[in-house]
Amino acid sequence: MKQQERALSAYVESVRDEPGSLAVIVVGSVARGSERPDSDVDVYLVVDDERFAAASAADRFAWIERRDLDYPGSYIDVKLASPAYLAAAVERADDPTRASFLGARVPFSRIAGLESLIDEIVTLPAEVWAERIRSYIAQARLYGGYFLTQAVERDDAFLRRHAGIHLASAAARAALAAGRVLYQGPKYTSHLIRTVPTPDGFVAAWESVVDDPGVENARVLMGLLDAWLENDLSPDDALSAFIRDNELAWLRGTIPAEFW
Repeated sequence: MKQQERALSAYVESVRDEPGSLAVIVVGSVARGSERPDSDVDVYLVVDDERFAAASAADRFAWIERRDLDYPGSYIDVKLASPAYLAAAVERADDPTRASFLGARVPFSRIAGLESLIDEIVTLPAEVWAERIRSYIAQARLYGGYFLTQAVERDDAFLRRHAGIHLASAAARAALAAGRVLYQGPKYTSHLIRTVPTPDGFVAAWESVVDDPGVENARVLMGLLDAWLENDLSPDDALSAFIRDNELAWLRGTIPAEFW
């Protein structure tokens, strides 16, 4: 909308000549054209590596600027990035970071090929998607087939809810991976699960696990997941994948699968 574009232009002019300022990347609803009249403007301010290092030392990675200056309720939501940050994001960013660049546009840049770099951030190879499906099925089997059963047997309310929500999360992540859709975070899960093709009854079974994480609801959801994605994981394979992606993440220098 015009008010957001005016606010964005004013922000770009305010940072264009700052020392170390290299680019502004617009993301979020304004970049996608889905903003409301009172939506804020989300941007990445890309600075040189020296300025990024100084900001990192001061724990300054995000802030708000121009609050209420451009239209009622307006502000620029700024996150800091650098060329090294963007290059690292191509190789190992988590899904919410990658997804934040979907639909991004660049109103100002001194970085050659920045748009192509952004495209690389939001694109994952087919083999990565396939491995994610495999991993999330393993997550679903352990949380739904082992931890949830243990919780019911022990009458452990916390473990039951913990296992249920992790089962639901893993099933949703598997569905998104099958549709090659980046995960934007828990805030968006209930919406995203409805945007990808799934078997009949899958979303209803998923909702049942969220609402009532019991053994029977888990069995139905896991059955639909296995029949749909036809994964060849044996019980031992699933256990090893689960341990690799969770308990051994510290050893492998990775993060647990739920945070990919």
